[in-house]
Amino acid sequence: MPFSFHKILRSLGHLNLKAVQGNKQRACSLHSQVPPNKQPILPPKSHLVLHNSSDVLPSNKLITSYIRSGDLESALFIFDKMDVKTIVTWNSILAGYAKRPGYIREAQQLFDKIPEPDTVSYNTMLACYVHNFNMSKALAFFDQIPRKDTASWNTMITGFAENGQMEKACELFFTMPTKNVVTWNAMISGYVNCGDMNSAVQLFGKAPIKSVVAWTSMITGYMKLKKIEFAERLFQEMPMKNLITWNAMISGYIEACRAEDGVKLFKAMLQFGIRLNSSSLSSVLLACSELSALQLGRQVHQLVCKSTLSMDTTASTSLVSMYCKCGNLEDAWKLFLETPRKDVVTWNTMISGYAQHGEGKKALSLFDKMKEEGIKLDWITFVAVLSACNHTGLVDFGIQYFYSMERDFGVELKPNHYACMIDLLGRAGKLVEAVDLINKMPFKPHAAVFGTLLGACRRHKNIEIAEFAAKNLLDLDRKSATAYVQLANVYATMQSWDQVIKIRQQMKNRKILKTPGYSWIEIRNAVHEFRSGDRIHPELASIHKKLSDLELKMKREGYVPDLEFALHNVDDEQKEQLLLRHSEKLAIAYGLLNLPLGYPIRVFKNLRVCGDCHTATKFISAIERREIIVRDTSRFHHFKDGLCSCGDYW
Repeated sequence: MPFSFHKILRSLGHLNLKAVQGNKQRACSLHSQVPPNKQPILPPKSHLVLHNSSDVLPSNKLITSYIRSGDLESALFIFDKMDVKTIVTWNSILAGYAKRPGYIREAQQLFDKIPEPDTVSYNTMLACYVHNFNMSKALAFFDQIPRKDTASWNTMITGFAENGQMEKACELFFTMPTKNVVTWNAMISGYVNCGDMNSAVQLFGKAPIKSVVAWTSMITGYMKLKKIEFAERLFQEMPMKNLITWNAMISGYIEACRAEDGVKLFKAMLQFGIRLNSSSLSSVLLACSELSALQLGRQVHQLVCKSTLSMDTTASTSLVSMYCKCGNLEDAWKLFLETPRKDVVTWNTMISGYAQHGEGKKALSLFDKMKEEGIKLDWITFVAVLSACNHTGLVDFGIQYFYSMERDFGVELKPNHYACMIDLLGRAGKLVEAVDLINKMPFKPHAAVFGTLLGACRRHKNIEIAEFAAKNLLDLDRKSATAYVQLANVYATMQSWDQVIKIRQQMKNRKILKTPGYSWIEIRNAVHEFRSGDRIHPELASIHKKLSDLELKMKREGYVPDLEFALHNVDDEQKEQLLLRHSEKLAIAYGLLNLPLGYPIRVFKNLRVCGDCHTATKFISAIERREIIVRDTSRFHHFKDGLCSCGDYW
């Protein structure tokens, strides 16, 4: 049944937002607004005007400004030239070192030179140890502080809590003479981050001052444990909420696979007048991606253009990701080009987008451009590159990049890279090589590796390796529906129906449920969901008639149903009818009936598209003269004029 977004979209209307019409129309230009520069405009150190030794105050102010802007070098330049230094001068430079990890030795040397360090000096030096995760030395230094104030205690407690050392934090907490709201927040947040919600609840109930931070930490903890009702209750009872609280709830909903609830809460946040930040944006755009709600994503894009986030790199990257995942690669690329400051995540997102859409050559070309720009590559970059090779059958390139990672780029190989390579080799039919690589992995293979290998065995009809993969997958997860279903599919492909029945009986006896396949399509701000053999949708009669008409036309053009993908032991006529009622075909037919001519049809599926549906969709795109975009769990397929962007390799 459909679930509607029109109320959500209407709620954005008070911001004078209008839905963007047409596939190629731009939502907005990110160059249209430049937010005011909030950082102090400071002169380069080569042009600094130094004050005389008796004029300390202006120099101190300039040093403080440089430290706040992160320019420690210029601050030190002034510091070294000053004849007279006050305790404020020393403490400012010390604070600069505290902000930079790895500068603890320099900070210690500076501290030792301070003529008469005060409490601020001690606390700043203490923070240096804590920020460098050297808690043993921090504790030794803490014991030497002559006059410990509340900030001293809080720095230590927070340090232990953030490092997961709750016993040490608790010991200091109960020793501390006077506690404030920061103390309670540190302890509650520490327990939440360690997953010890029982201790967090007990402490939360005893807290004399329940701050927004403490409430938000509790909500985050409940969301992580998927105790949504507890988080909702706290959220409703909170006397005061801030942006971080709203973000915790929204992201929690989305991580719990309740994207629609996340979107609704995002709408409510806007109605309350809360201004979103990049975290809010990332969450709601992730929800748009999961729901494949392109129109809502465009509305959010316009909202960004009317805010100070329009020049924010994280915001731009989130939008690029949304357009890629919602099937609009053209707008993703335009937005990527308009992003003025691209970081490694931005580049990775666009390369991944090209890979997912089967544009392997464009992905690798962008990877080469990324190297030319001097962007530091990370492990995610190579996951994207290997995926690009995988989806376009560039086996030799994939092998080359895989072995060059550590050798040429100093990027450590991770399980994700091995999973990509197993998939790459498996799709290419190199199943023996794939098994050999699994055996050579320097760490224990995770379930996805064997699941990927099972899928390849079905395509290449290799029962022996399929049984090997299924056994290993079940060793890792005895309740894995994937292992049973994929192995049953391999047997069904080989017409071994006795084995299929045996496996299905095992699933029934062990109460293992198969994930039902379904497809969905967004039409006029409503998402319509279809399951194979659907009997619920109110327009099913017209959908079936459209498919029957298409079947006749397709067969006249040479379409032959691939009965191998009808995984039931029935006669051929029944198999054809089962294939004709697959969920993606139902969604495509509904799109043809309800979307105007020339408008692309975007269908999304929770499983891999089957071979028969892939062939049929090529015929439909030619007969109906439509571009049809199908996203499955692996990639996008762009069907146009009887061809698919994957080149029949997926």
